Amino acid sequence: MKAVLRPPLSWHAARRWVPLAALLAALCTALPAQALRIKEVAAVQGVRSNQLTGYGLVVGLDGTGDQTTQMPFTTQAMSNYLQQMGISLPPEMASRLQLKNVATVIVTAQLPAFAQPGQTIDVNVSSMGNSKSLKGGTLIATPLRGADGEIYALAQGNLVVGGAGASAGGSKVQINHLSAGRIPQGAQVERAVPTPLHDGDSITLGLNASDFQTARRVAQAINARLGAGQAMALDGRTVQVRAPTLPGARVNFIADLEELQIETAAPSAKVVINARTGSVVLNQAVTLGPCAIAHGNLSITISSTPVISQPGAFSQGQTVVAQKSDIQIRQEPGNILQIPASPQLADVVRALNTLGATPQDLLAILQAIKAAGALNAELEVI
Repeated sequence: MKAVLRPPLSWHAARRWVPLAALLAALCTALPAQALRIKEVAAVQGVRSNQLTGYGLVVGLDGTGDQTTQMPFTTQAMSNYLQQMGISLPPEMASRLQLKNVATVIVTAQLPAFAQPGQTIDVNVSSMGNSKSLKGGTLIATPLRGADGEIYALAQGNLVVGGAGASAGGSKVQINHLSAGRIPQGAQVERAVPTPLHDGDSITLGLNASDFQTARRVAQAINARLGAGQAMALDGRTVQVRAPTLPGARVNFIADLEELQIETAAPSAKVVINARTGSVVLNQAVTLGPCAIAHGNLSITISSTPVISQPGAFSQGQTVVAQKSDIQIRQEPGNILQIPASPQLADVVRALNTLGATPQDLLAILQAIKAAGALNAELEVI
């Protein structure tokens, strides 16, 4: 057994942890395996979306655009746009432009699989300068490029900004975010992305999570429905399936294939810890071996009191302010808690709840239990 020394929390903090532990125990009780469709655990490789991005200008702002003295690329972008429209400005005049109603933005979009020219997609618009608000602005024609540098869509339209704000006399009130917006159906697809869906005499299914048991069950379900030898699990992530070569027949084949049901395997025991928020999530496969935990308390209090030294009359001295610090250290003895073996998640949560620790303290306790070999689960910190 291994003892772990951690500071306990107050009774009120421990009481706040009790409902959370009870909720975890109620929600995470072991559930029997359930049937899922193949489309819920795997996807056809090659059928994917593509990310698009572009650099553009938003005009029509009510004096909330970029401050061009600090954002010179806004002036340059506007000069380039005017030049494309046939308006050329002398360099000295272009450098003195004060464009309070213009803001430079980054436009992003997601091009779905099989998107064809003429179809529309949604775009997100985010300010890249010091614009105060994009509300009421209009995005002018902005080409959206893929990772290969080619133009796949053209975005333009009026922004929808889900926020509001007002300021006066040095006071400011703002609701939600004003420097980002969205244009529904704001981009038109100009080029289609070829997919390898109809290449070869087989398709490959990629599992959402790497698991050999799930890959085997997917192959078994396909072979049971279509005949032996139709599907083969290549590894814990991919399953190769023989498919018709005609486009229409292959589409029907994939549609029927995705509706096949499989029995999902029990997940591997895992504890996920969010070190930033202190959240701890355990799945139903987590078990706990017998162990002993020492839980103590150490508090350090530092207080400062100002001390003023006043000079005597007619001494022409100066008043001096000093700080007097008082440091107190208090340490309470820790109690050793004997935790028995816990075969179910409800028992694990109940055993950890007896420590009276908050999730923040539970992070270190779980790591120490894992290091001692008493936690039968994979520990993942995100």
